[in-house]
Amino acid sequence: MTAELVRGQNHPLSRSRVEIRVSAGTPVLALAHLGDDTGRLSGPGAVAHPGARTLPGLEVPGAASGQHRIAVDLDAVVPAVHRVGLVLVLPPGGPGHFGAVPASYVSVADPEGAELAGYTLTGLESETAVVALELYRRQGAWKVRAVGQGYAAGLGALLTDAGLPAPAAAELAAAALGTAPAGDITLAVMPGGPAPTVPRGLRAPATAQTPGQIPAPTPAPQDAPASSAPVPPPMPPAPGPETAGGPPTISYAHPRRRTSTEPPEPAPRPAAPPRPGEQPRPVAGDASGWSMEERLYNQVWGMFEDLARAVAAYRGAVEFADSRMDRELDEALSDPRHRLGGSGNAARDTARARREELVARAQEVLDRDLVQLTAETEVVEPALPAAYARWDSPVWQAHSVPAEAPLALRLGDLHLPERPDLRIPMLVRVPLERGLWIDNGRTGSEAAMAMDTDRLRRAAMDMAVAHAARMLAAHPADRFAVHVIDAAGAGAASLAPLVRAGVLAGAPAAGAAGVTETLERLTRRVDLVQMAVRAGAPEDLPPDVDTSDQLLIVHDFPHGFDDRAVTRLRYLADEGPAVGVHLLMVADRDEASAYGPLLDPLWRSLMRLSPVPDNHLADPWVHHAWIFEPDLPPQGSRVLDQALQRVAAARGGAR
Repeated sequence: MTAELVRGQNHPLSRSRVEIRVSAGTPVLALAHLGDDTGRLSGPGAVAHPGARTLPGLEVPGAASGQHRIAVDLDAVVPAVHRVGLVLVLPPGGPGHFGAVPASYVSVADPEGAELAGYTLTGLESETAVVALELYRRQGAWKVRAVGQGYAAGLGALLTDAGLPAPAAAELAAAALGTAPAGDITLAVMPGGPAPTVPRGLRAPATAQTPGQIPAPTPAPQDAPASSAPVPPPMPPAPGPETAGGPPTISYAHPRRRTSTEPPEPAPRPAAPPRPGEQPRPVAGDASGWSMEERLYNQVWGMFEDLARAVAAYRGAVEFADSRMDRELDEALSDPRHRLGGSGNAARDTARARREELVARAQEVLDRDLVQLTAETEVVEPALPAAYARWDSPVWQAHSVPAEAPLALRLGDLHLPERPDLRIPMLVRVPLERGLWIDNGRTGSEAAMAMDTDRLRRAAMDMAVAHAARMLAAHPADRFAVHVIDAAGAGAASLAPLVRAGVLAGAPAAGAAGVTETLERLTRRVDLVQMAVRAGAPEDLPPDVDTSDQLLIVHDFPHGFDDRAVTRLRYLADEGPAVGVHLLMVADRDEASAYGPLLDPLWRSLMRLSPVPDNHLADPWVHHAWIFEPDLPPQGSRVLDQALQRVAAARGGAR
């Protein structure tokens, strides 16, 4: 039986010799690249393309075609390679983008011809190159993952994203496509890293490109776990070469977010057209999507992109102005005529004045963009559904347990130092494909170091309980079972709302015995569900296996854990999300470091959050360090208790 995958989903491979098949609605080039355990390419030699077709273990076709078959021998892949990616590229002279042709289908088959897994590349629009799927190592075995990561800027942007320097990527792309690289285009370098999916319709539209401007590539999810971090914003325009007539041309324009033309649900009424010289008036839900919830989700991440792009353009302009001033000052000081003739001071004043003029112009554009974004947040925030809304939003007062799962959950807010009061909701797609690590340690955070240790630990556990309550309240009543490991009982005060409402699957597990029993039960569930899925017989699960999703909250780790328990926890973090077991840990990274190599893979596989404002969430696409602030119920509010009471009542009514 063929496993039909969706974007981000993986499937184990039982064979080391497999065949990758491609069925496209138009002739495409099929390429392959080999990456390390982070997905990075070692160099141009790690890419197989029509001009250099062979790599250890595989050979790609030499021409474009609507049908491809690529034999892969995974035993022949060198040990340093952990990922084999299949790349589809539209050749020159063909259709302009994948959105203009029927969806391609890729599959992996065994040597006898039976398909093991297949994936249809839906949701593509302006992309011209796409990473369709990847074969990757995990704990000594190989798996296949549906990727669907597209790039409107083409193969060069894809290769820079995979780790090649921009010039090498441009040269390799030209060689693969049989074209000459354009001399006036600098491809954006977008380092790899865990990232969440780019929602359909959020990709930046192709725009006209001017000399010296960085094209905005359109990344989609990178290595799993996908859809767990903020959506990568397209790269901002970069300063172009200086002209004889004045400063460089710097474009601060934001690509306009597309709107749905035929949504199943009525689109929001457009705002009145702006007067001449006015900015367009924002409207809640003006992004693309099939429902208001999806449109709002896409709009929020569009706001994130716009803020990232605006600040990146401003910072780039300031950096350019500083470097030009330094260059002009060096030239003035190195010219003996300026020193002898007394004109050095005038040259320095001129250089500083030109720098201030450039910075002032950049600040003016940034202020304009931030005013528009602030106006958009003021419109969008009140329109957000409960799953996306702050705990102090009025929507929680009228909230009822939904019949369907949401697209995403809000974890907190993100902002940048240029405008601390402009907060963008941080949404994470559900079901969670990465667990969460709420760090209750004081290392590395100024805000945490200023807090009393007990207060910090209580804040971290309160944050975990708030996330669990939101997850329960935003899903159907019977969707989640929540388990708690609190080996020392130190989290009892924070856990009180969950215990009072009776929404836990059982009493919090205490002591080493409780830790062992809980982890054994959840590990058994993961094993049984995996076997049932592989056998294609999920209805044959034992009757004592709870088929609802499971959320495990671990408090005060590593208290009560031995090496075996840590290994099981790592297993749940790696394998659990694919079969509905999700992990939320509250721990101090420094205290847990005693486990060394056992802990490191677990730490890396989870998304770290902080219970206090902290800039630990790095943005590798434009190199911003986003300040994260958790979203917690207001002091003295009963909103969390009321939400949990509704969940308990809905569960009682369903029985």
